[in-house]
Amino acid sequence: MNKVILIGNVVSAPDIKQYNFGKVAKFRLAVDRGYTNETDFPDIVAFHKQAELVEKYVDQGKKIAIDGELHTGSYEKDGVTHRSVEVVANRIEFI
Repeated sequence: MNKVILIGNVVSAPDIKQYNFGKVAKFRLAVDRGYTNETDFPDIVAFHKQAELVEKYVDQGKKIAIDGELHTGSYEKDGVTHRSVEVVANRIEFI
């Protein structure tokens, strides 16, 4: 099972791009850890209808809830392999 649920504040204005297959929104969420004074900053990606909602209603500082799944990947640049971890949003709730 691959399920992620996060509640946090949007760090900066989302980056919205239009592609042939539809819109993509990328942004970072500040999520507090409940048991310490630390904060995590996961990268969030939304496609199609969710991306359109992000473009319309989400901006820096907005508190939202994300229901999604974790996606990992890797790519090579200048001979160095980099890994990526993103949460793909299936559903976004405005708090």
